[in-house]
Amino acid sequence: MGTTHGGYTYLMANRNPALRPRTLMLPPAPYAVAVLGGWWLDRNQLSLPLDLGVATRPLGWLAVGLGLALFVWTLWTFARHRTTVNPYGGASALCTGGPFRYSRNPIYLGDWFILAGVSLLLGTAWPLVFAPLIWITIRFGVIRHEEAHLEAKFGDAYRDYTTRVRRWI
Repeated sequence: MGTTHGGYTYLMANRNPALRPRTLMLPPAPYAVAVLGGWWLDRNQLSLPLDLGVATRPLGWLAVGLGLALFVWTLWTFARHRTTVNPYGGASALCTGGPFRYSRNPIYLGDWFILAGVSLLLGTAWPLVFAPLIWITIRFGVIRHEEAHLEAKFGDAYRDYTTRVRRWI
């Protein structure tokens, strides 16, 4: 179902947040850009060392492991509820259990752990310098649209959930 305006046909699904979120980008992209860009800057422009001594590598692997574990736990929760992890797809169920008991955005929280861990493993603080830009990009380019979708689709159940569980932690 679509409308025609000025010779162009627009699908209503693109405008109706109850059908799917209007996510602006693939969520891992800002993290990947920060890691790759930070690595390049550190090696080619200005070194910004991140060294916690002998704890650096173990803490880096621990952070990456925590991020991946949170990701897998979230995927398992989505699978149990038979809903999508696709940031461009419409949710078929409101997940409030598993990691969603603690954070409304456990995958993005896991991404932060991975970003910190990879920064430690690379030995550069550059990816973390980009953290405020990543936060703004994810918050307003992704999460805002996902939240609008969930509120339009699940109404009071979602609004009640947001009063009980914080966006991050």
